Amino acid sequence: MNNRFFEKLKKFKKSNGILIIFILLFIFIISFGISKTRFLTNGSESNYNIYPISIPNKVLFAGEEINLDQDDLIERMDKEFLVNTYWQSNTILLIKRANKFFPQIEKILIDEDVPTDFKYLALIESGLQNVTSPRGAKGFWQIMKTTGKEYGLEINSNVDERYNLNLSTRLACKYLKRAKDKFGSWTLAAAAYNRGVNGVQNKIMNQNQTKYENILFGDETKRYVFRIIALKNIIESPESFGFHIKKEQMYKPVKYKEIKIDIPISNITDFSEDLGLSYKNFKIHNPWLLENHLNNRSRKVYTILIPSE
Repeated sequence: MNNRFFEKLKKFKKSNGILIIFILLFIFIISFGISKTRFLTNGSESNYNIYPISIPNKVLFAGEEINLDQDDLIERMDKEFLVNTYWQSNTILLIKRANKFFPQIEKILIDEDVPTDFKYLALIESGLQNVTSPRGAKGFWQIMKTTGKEYGLEINSNVDERYNLNLSTRLACKYLKRAKDKFGSWTLAAAAYNRGVNGVQNKIMNQNQTKYENILFGDETKRYVFRIIALKNIIESPESFGFHIKKEQMYKPVKYKEIKIDIPISNITDFSEDLGLSYKNFKIHNPWLLENHLNNRSRKVYTILIPSE
């Protein structure tokens, strides 16, 4: 009895030992296979690697040079390059929108004698969308109601010209030129767009510094110009940062014909249909018209944009 029992036990250990070896071998093969797995990108296999961004010794904004010769400057620039390179979905959208809206914005900047680098300021302010900030700033250029009215924009329940890309861009140009005249620097003018002219002036006086990179700002303004510079570099050379977008994948600029109108519009739905547009498409291209009618009791001349295609 005892002999039979021990013989069965030996067979059990032997068979289960082989089973355990097979299980361990199977786990090893699976693990090895996973470690060799390649990710599919655009239908083809590629290894997915993440690298830090090489930081240059100096950067340019609006023709002005910032030397990255201090640890805090290097780290601030590094942060903006990393955040905007590896937040890939957002940056791809920004690149696509830039292709659509930058030609229109650039044309106005040139006309207003403002460096074209400031189109990137609009990009970081709103992502080139008609958004509203928690503080109530609106449009591509994130203009506050008081500032808009001070610079002559019409803002009421019927019309909000902060959503008019042409008018809001010209307002931003006026603001930036005033700040440049005061501080003698386009870089500080950009900082003033975020912090306010008085805010920048106070920092200059309190710290006895006249360069953006040498002034201790709060977190938002401290990042502001560096974020503009990072996105400028990425959008001007997207492939260098790993972004490969085909021309046909870009959002396309819209060509417009302009219609001048100096009378009220009683019903924008009917008005847009007379122009061959749906209400939705009319409002997309004229977002400054807030309601389904235009009051215009003063007989002001408005410019309405109609897609030419």
